Amino acid sequence: MGTWASLDAVWDMPAEKRIFGAVLLFSWTVYLWETYLAQRQRRIYKTTTHVPMELGQIMDSETFEKSRLYQLDKSTFSFWSGLYSEIEGTLILLFGGIPYLWRLSGRFCGYGGFGSEYEITQSLVFLLLATLFSALTGLPWSLYNTFVIEEKHGFNQQTLGFFMKDAIKKFIVTQCILLPVSSLLLYIIKIGGDYFFIYAWLFTLVVSLVLVTIYADYIAPLFDKFTPLPEGKLKQEIEIMAKSIDFPLTKVYVVEGSKRSSHSNAYFYGFFKNKRIVLFDTLLEEYSVLNKDIQEESGMESHNDGEGDSEEIKAKIKNKKQGCKNEEVLAVLGHELGHWKLGHTVKNIVISQMNSFLCFFLFAVLIGRKELFAAFGFYSSQPTLIGLLIIFQFIFSPYNEVLSFCLTVLSRRFEFQADAFAKKLGKSKDLYSALIKLNKDNLGFPVSDWLFSMWHYSHPPLLERLQALKTSKQD
Repeated sequence: MGTWASLDAVWDMPAEKRIFGAVLLFSWTVYLWETYLAQRQRRIYKTTTHVPMELGQIMDSETFEKSRLYQLDKSTFSFWSGLYSEIEGTLILLFGGIPYLWRLSGRFCGYGGFGSEYEITQSLVFLLLATLFSALTGLPWSLYNTFVIEEKHGFNQQTLGFFMKDAIKKFIVTQCILLPVSSLLLYIIKIGGDYFFIYAWLFTLVVSLVLVTIYADYIAPLFDKFTPLPEGKLKQEIEIMAKSIDFPLTKVYVVEGSKRSSHSNAYFYGFFKNKRIVLFDTLLEEYSVLNKDIQEESGMESHNDGEGDSEEIKAKIKNKKQGCKNEEVLAVLGHELGHWKLGHTVKNIVISQMNSFLCFFLFAVLIGRKELFAAFGFYSSQPTLIGLLIIFQFIFSPYNEVLSFCLTVLSRRFEFQADAFAKKLGKSKDLYSALIKLNKDNLGFPVSDWLFSMWHYSHPPLLERLQALKTSKQD
């Protein structure tokens, strides 16, 4: 009887209070679920202290221990930063942080002679203040992650000055993109009539395609140095492989990622007949700055030690060397080009745009509900930007969690398919060794809890990928 009475009391509450309570409840439910998963994985890090038998041939005990300690530190950092983020978000909602920031932005507009009728102007000031607040509150966590955790485990290559200049530059570039795009989107919603959601979706589609097109040519070079891959055997073999699968390659770049981090990566970008490939210098054994440092150290050691120690020094250098050989780089690119050839890139764009259209349609249905605004402290006005924030960030949260999981499952399927494509190109043996090297270079921990892996890993665990490649390693 008491339970039913409690439920009746909940339903007798005003709609805005039920909405607000549901948003907070769901947010903390997701946080507790994520924390539970993280603790399962953390238990793996703590208890798996020796290289498992099935990993004996692909990982030495020193690398395994380094990886274990790195992931332990990352999981501790993730727990505290996640707890802070959840508490901060809850306090902002409970104490009316969003309506306060909206009123504050209105006061700033008033100082400039813009009244309440200039809603788009006020919205832009709100966005500027919100992103500035987010950048400042996130800065200590970013500093700790970079200069304590990444530094401790040998990944950070940045100085404090470089880091701060980079952060300021990122903030400015973000505002230069965010504010004009947001103002145009709000304007389209305002004048779009009953079918504004179609125009808004088309606008965001165009913006996303433009940004993808110009990012590597105009935005990324503001932060990192891109140089064409010099003429030579590697470039020639990349061009031959691209031609063999009709990939319309125009340029191959090497990006100087080593000035920021020793993590490695590779990707391609561009539309239609204008594709480019980008390789991180940390991916290439002959480009890696770390390898040059190791070679200098080895030269000093071999000069000081006797000839009998030369074999031991060579083994030490080989184990410490970063990056992949040319054949392994080609295998990694074979995997990446597999995503293009199999249509994964196009499929992801289609899924993303279908989701975007659905969200704008539902936004059009919900934007007139005054109780949604009232739930977050907006009783007398319903600003469009605030509606976007409430509906997309809070109301769609359950849907976004389900979608995220489905996309993770799909991504893992795509990764297996791209590996299989590289095998068809005769690259299975080199991809096998490349995956092991990349896992070592990035200190990835090869043992994972099944539930944590299923929920979080967009790429299959290392052992699963190696097992799939093993059947045709002789290719």
